[in-house]
Amino acid sequence: MTRTPTPADTSTVTRVDAVPRTTVRAAATNGPRSTSEAEPETTTPPAETVRQPAPARPPAASAPPSAASEPGVWEGLVTSALLGTDRRTPPGGERGPGAAGALLDAAAAETVRRRAGLRPARAARRLDPAPEDRRTPLPAAAVRRLMMLLTDRPGAAGGGRRGSAPDLMELLPQWLATANARGFAAPPQALPSLLDAARGRTDLRPAALTFAGPRALWLARLNPDWRFALRATPGGVATLSCPDATGRVRRLWDEGLFAERIALLASLRTRDPAGARELLMSTWITERAEDRLMFLDSLRTGLEAADEPFLEQALADRSRNVRATAAELLSALPRSALAARMGARAVTCVSLDRSLTPPAIVVEAPHECDAGMERDGVVAKPPAGRGERSWWFGQLVEATPLACWPDRLAGRTAEEIVALPVSDGWQSELHAAWCRAAVRQRDGAWARALLGAPTAPEAGGPGAVSLAERAKLLGTLSAGERAEWVAGFIATHGLSEAFQLLGMCGVPWATPLGRAVVDALNIARDAGSYPWSFSGVMGLAERCLDPSEAGRLDGLLAIPDESADASPGAGGYWAEAFQRLVTTLRLRAAMAEELRAG
Repeated sequence: MTRTPTPADTSTVTRVDAVPRTTVRAAATNGPRSTSEAEPETTTPPAETVRQPAPARPPAASAPPSAASEPGVWEGLVTSALLGTDRRTPPGGERGPGAAGALLDAAAAETVRRRAGLRPARAARRLDPAPEDRRTPLPAAAVRRLMMLLTDRPGAAGGGRRGSAPDLMELLPQWLATANARGFAAPPQALPSLLDAARGRTDLRPAALTFAGPRALWLARLNPDWRFALRATPGGVATLSCPDATGRVRRLWDEGLFAERIALLASLRTRDPAGARELLMSTWITERAEDRLMFLDSLRTGLEAADEPFLEQALADRSRNVRATAAELLSALPRSALAARMGARAVTCVSLDRSLTPPAIVVEAPHECDAGMERDGVVAKPPAGRGERSWWFGQLVEATPLACWPDRLAGRTAEEIVALPVSDGWQSELHAAWCRAAVRQRDGAWARALLGAPTAPEAGGPGAVSLAERAKLLGTLSAGERAEWVAGFIATHGLSEAFQLLGMCGVPWATPLGRAVVDALNIARDAGSYPWSFSGVMGLAERCLDPSEAGRLDGLLAIPDESADASPGAGGYWAEAFQRLVTTLRLRAAMAEELRAG
């Protein structure tokens, strides 16, 4: 039961335990040396600011236990000490030779009581017990591994070298993904460390909070440092599967923090797209512009034709950013009315000139941006250094359904269309817009055509204008196709431009891709380059390379002979980097085995 300090704790009298024991004893025995030194009994001595307790002795038999519980006991003890026991008998005591000792014993007992005593207060409501986690308990070996991953604090090696020890914290995301896939429950003793790790790294939060489960949310309500879990976890404040879910969802949507509302909407969108849309529509006109933008962006999950009426209304929003986002979402629905309007505008700008050999695409960009184009999301003012007509043209093409182009260009396939020459220098602009359309519409056929063959002399392919565009195009393909394309790219062009492309590939890497990466690293080592030029790729390899490939790397652990034109000491650095890679791969294999044991 919670208790609060007694009134005596707020008294301004001098603390007996703050006065030297010999001084109190002398005063108690002899009293003041003169009348002028004695203070009247009604005078309250000044408060003592320095409080050093004196050793307490057990109370003597002459000090009745009941004295400590009577009002004003402390003030009476102080007065007796200051005036002397001959002039003022201590409360509950008697005159005589033992009065001074009895006073000190009573003061010591009262000091302990004052420090420990609290006023009785209304007891706080008992906490509800933490919810039960019914998932499979984590195997003991995996528990030990998890605690090791959570407590690892890698230090930088001397001279900027990482050393050969694995970076355990970088393996935590993969460990969490595997544990979640197998349906394990987090051990209770790991929950505080899990929450601390998720607090420090936002990229860990989804997997860490999923693994931590309902008990982590219970803890998060008790510790302000972990309140992010309530905002980041759908259902952290409202459990969507509980009997009164509808009421709790409505209450959270109306009263919750913005981050909580975003998490709630995202969760509903994955479970019930129509329900999430209706919830958003119910308060749409009262939301702030910046909030409307974030809420609208959450509709990307589960985007469906039924969203079109609401998105069409959003095209008339007073916020330009909201209008642009609504137009982008509508253009991702190839059968939407907006997509049809944009297609009708775009096809008038592109034609096939059959008089040329071979036939070529001719572009006539729009000469103005009318009100209808602006309502459909076309931004009228171009960025600095960009021409107006090319800016408008690119926006029209990227919002046009890709299915329009075969009909417009004599029934040609995507590969054949991309292979056509484009007159007057419009090829880069047209192909870049098609790239954005292929990504937005998730069209694998156009993505393949725009990527081209990975072994093509031009590393960028016929349509991609940057590594970022190529990486986005790869995201529309299956995991196996992505790995195969990137492996071919690395075999032809090396690793210098492959980092972004590798980030799009599934984990663990497919065997052809992993071997292409290892071969390219080996070639770079033989060339005498420093390994930190490839540190990004090496870090990806530690996390993504199939652990079964560790055996193939044993031959790379020795320090190679350095050629005359090699960078000084590069061989030693490479051996250290490969040692770390092999150690990490074997550690990942052990981690997977520990989780399989459950």
